[in-house]
Amino acid sequence: MRAIVLGLSAALVLAASGASAADHPNPEGEAKLAKLLEGRVAGKPVHCINLRATDSSEIIEGTAIVYKGPGGRLYVNRPRGGADSLRRDDILVTKTVTSQLCNIDVVTLVDPLARFPRGFVNLGDFVPYAKPGKP
Repeated sequence: MRAIVLGLSAALVLAASGASAADHPNPEGEAKLAKLLEGRVAGKPVHCINLRATDSSEIIEGTAIVYKGPGGRLYVNRPRGGADSLRRDDILVTKTVTSQLCNIDVVTLVDPLARFPRGFVNLGDFVPYAKPGKP
């Protein structure tokens, strides 16, 4: 019983610490993200993106979620919490009131086989990446 209580206490401390992907880098995920962003230039981070203008999303395991926008622009979101639990085959479930996905939103991670929620991430700012010469 004591081991369970200690384990739960440790989990609560880690959850409350707000650990982000930057705190626990995933070398494989970072390499995949770098390859995906190769030849692109980072823009100024934004708090929200328009979901209606988003073509698709891609999970970079344990690292980030990349949203593909108009004109080939990529928006990289490194969650403020829970990024280490991202798996590339997760189903991302978002509940928004407007057509905007913002850095205050929570994304639920659903197991694709069991169709059962298995966790969540707290989104951070969205960093736009575009090829040079494109607005």
